[in-house]
This record gives sequence, structure tokens and C-alpha cells, in this order.
Amino acid sequence: MADPCVLFHFAFQPASRAARLALGEARIEWTDTPVRPWEADCPVNDFNPSGLPPVIQTMDRGRPLVLCELPAVLGWIEDQQKAPFLLPADAAERAEARRLTGWFERRFMDEVDAVLLHERMEKPLLKLGPPEARALREGRDALKAHLAMLEDLVAARDWLAGRRLSQADLIAAAHLSVLDYFGEIQWKNWPGLKTWYSKLKSRPCFRPLLADRFVGVPPSAWYADLDF
Repeated sequence: MADPCVLFHFAFQPASRAARLALGEARIEWTDTPVRPWEADCPVNDFNPSGLPPVIQTMDRGRPLVLCELPAVLGWIEDQQKAPFLLPADAAERAEARRLTGWFERRFMDEVDAVLLHERMEKPLLKLGPPEARALREGRDALKAHLAMLEDLVAARDWLAGRRLSQADLIAAAHLSVLDYFGEIQWKNWPGLKTWYSKLKSRPCFRPLLADRFVGVPPSAWYADLDF
């Protein structure tokens, strides 16, 4: 019998989504515990001083184990496997997967998520008023630049980092899927990226994400459509 695994996550946080995708891809069973990290009594605060999900609570050889935030979760999942799993065995592809992971954790987060998701998601949650038009324009311009980079990558590769699925694909899909929920991606402008995303949406690990709903905001018409 596998050790119990409890995932504390917020459905529309990209890092939480990446953790869910990775757990699903690895076929690790877990107990789903949604949290609201902006609230003072969020249970994540009991485990992680930063207060940020995702957090996994599990056991390791009979001892409690707490994994705080996405890098620890992905590292733990990789350690459970008998062969390279979300980090390719090929040295060049492994390095590229790590490079892209860092890209999303820094550049994409700072230039796109911190702007668009703040305006579209955080402001309604925190009651900070309506979206600001100038910020939306800046975030959308930055998003286009990032999508153009990704379009070039998938035009030359089977997956983002090379010949096989890696953590870079799951992390990228986690970020893009939140933006897609809010209708921020015009897929017709990015045909190669659309094909890549369609492959990911069709994987079993993705199904729970397609059922997520943000209170007060319906998803884009194509959000849950596998043939969008």
C-alpha cells in the first residue's frame, strides 16, 4: 500500500497546476486539498513559511515528509522513478528542460503572469477593482513575445525540450492553461503551439484541470475542448 499523499494547492496557480500534472503523469495517487493562499488561516502556512502552494504532505520510510513548492515536488516525483521521467536522460535535453523551467519561473512569471493574472484573477479575488487597460496591454504584448519563442521551439522539436515530454512541457502547459481559461491566448495565431497544447490536453493527467472553474468567471469557449 502506497504512503498517503496530500496535495495542498490553488487550482489557478500555475505552480499548483504543474504539480497536479506531474502527479497525474506519474500516476501517483493523492488526496486533493484546495487552499486559498491569500487568506491568513490558509493551512499551507503551517507547513511552508512562504505561505505558497503547492505543498505535499506524505511519508518517507515511516517518517513525515513535507515538500514545499514546485521544485521540491518535481524532485520528489523524479526520485520515485526507476528511470529518468520528467527530466530526460539525454544531457542536452535535460539541460534544456531545466533552462525552460527557469524561464517560466522567472521571465514568464514576471512579465506575463504578474501582470495578466494579477489583473484578471487576483484583483477580483482581493476586491482591488477592475482591470487596468494599460496593464492588460503590456501583459498581452509580453505574452505574444513569449508565445512566439515557444512557437519556434515546437516547430523544430517534438516537445519543448526535445524528443520527449519533460517537466518543461508540464510547467509551460500549467501557465498557459490558466491564461487560456481567461481567453488570453488566440491559438489561431500559433498553429504549432496549438498542436503541442492539444497533445497535452488529451493526456489523462490534464482532465482534472479542464474541470476547474473560477468563481464568477466562466472559461473561454474552447477551454475544455480537446479539438479546439
